[in-house]
Amino acid sequence: MSGTFTPRPGSAPLGRMIAAQASMEARLMIRNGEQLLLAVVIPVIVLIGGVRGAEHVGLDLSDRPVDVLTPGVLALAVMSTAFTSLAIATGFERRYGVIKRLGTSPLPRSGLLVGKVGALLLVELLQVVVIGAVGLVLGWDPELTATSLLAAAVTLLLGTAAFASLGLFVAGVLRAEATLAAANLIYLLLLAGGAVVLPVSEYGGADIVLDHLPSGALGEAMRRALMEGQLATAHLMVLVVWAALGTVLTARTFRWE
Repeated sequence: MSGTFTPRPGSAPLGRMIAAQASMEARLMIRNGEQLLLAVVIPVIVLIGGVRGAEHVGLDLSDRPVDVLTPGVLALAVMSTAFTSLAIATGFERRYGVIKRLGTSPLPRSGLLVGKVGALLLVELLQVVVIGAVGLVLGWDPELTATSLLAAAVTLLLGTAAFASLGLFVAGVLRAEATLAAANLIYLLLLAGGAVVLPVSEYGGADIVLDHLPSGALGEAMRRALMEGQLATAHLMVLVVWAALGTVLTARTFRWE
């Protein structure tokens, strides 16, 4: 009947709820000063400082420093967001009961996790734009072909899956303060010695171990994609194994409150 409103009670479609959750989480992450520091500021400082420092100390790399370091810093940015930022944010959401309250909403728990992953991908897109722009200003000359872009995208997705599953595992078993300390400590250790920014060949005899860490595998796969235009199958398989391990551990141990 014309002029009559018909009530349509019920929840929105699942896809729309997940998109809204992802958008909200991405905005909260970008507005948070600490998260922005981890996501953008530190990677950009590492890139500029690394390139300038390598030129002054004469660091012996296989290629130009900016071409080696920029893919590594992109990998570092993925680790910053998917592991450290996600773990800290989720840990404090558990502490303040946010996740428990979201559990009473029409959005199912699986949808909540998918929304978190969607937010990570949105933030990582911003990181790629910013870090890529800084790299180009510094003289970065990446391998840009359909194969290299596909390889970089696959590496980013698998790296996100591996580190996000591990970040949720840490946030799900530790208290918020312990999660904050552990996530930052692991981040600093992997930044300094995890072969994410520098190639594993720069670490001497430790290359076998570093090749099997998620940080080393992510860094090597990103460098192979953007320097040689190749898909690093072996390193991507390492990321798949870490993602599967992190998912199983999270599913068995995560506490929602």
